[in-house]
Amino acid sequence: MIKSKFIVVEGIEGSGKTEACKIIYDYLYKYGITNTIIVREPGGTIISEKIRKLIISNYNDESLNKETELLLIYAARVQLVKKIIQPALKKGLIVIGDRHHLSSLAYQGGGLGINKKKIYSLKKMFIKTLNPHLTIYLDVDPKVGLSRVNQRGIKDRIENKSIKFFTKVRNTYLKLIKNCPTIITVNTMQKKNLVRNNLELIIKKWISL
Repeated sequence: MIKSKFIVVEGIEGSGKTEACKIIYDYLYKYGITNTIIVREPGGTIISEKIRKLIISNYNDESLNKETELLLIYAARVQLVKKIIQPALKKGLIVIGDRHHLSSLAYQGGGLGINKKKIYSLKKMFIKTLNPHLTIYLDVDPKVGLSRVNQRGIKDRIENKSIKFFTKVRNTYLKLIKNCPTIITVNTMQKKNLVRNNLELIIKKWISL
């Protein structure tokens, strides 16, 4: 039984993070690894889910300041880490996270242009040494990702952002993950069965380490 591991799935909207988390969960379960939970950011606790609504809601009369967005996301993250992730890891569970700190660097850092030093300082203050043991970055062209989002129907405030914004986010992800051994990239512009196979191969190799 693998104990106390933190796996994070990253990517822009439409990259397939939610489905990827479930694929990883099911694959681990297939091998008898049942001490596993899935969490999402922002969200994952009662308070964090309320903060999530503030972040993704569309506002007609007032725009959400970029620094406010960052602080709200980190508030939700800290609540999730303190109430769910760290206690779960201490109990020996495997935590699969739909987003974590890397998202803030890509979205608020790359997309919104906030100095990344400020984002790192928030991590240092509140998250400290908690880092994923494995990060899987799902890469997709923003045009493809947003076309998938459009098929879902009503879009939230983040999903309504421009193609230019998501291009910045993707480019930031690609820069951040370059030469980082704990981050593995999966091309999600392939057919779903190929994406699934790639994810399962990554987890299979990771289990054997």
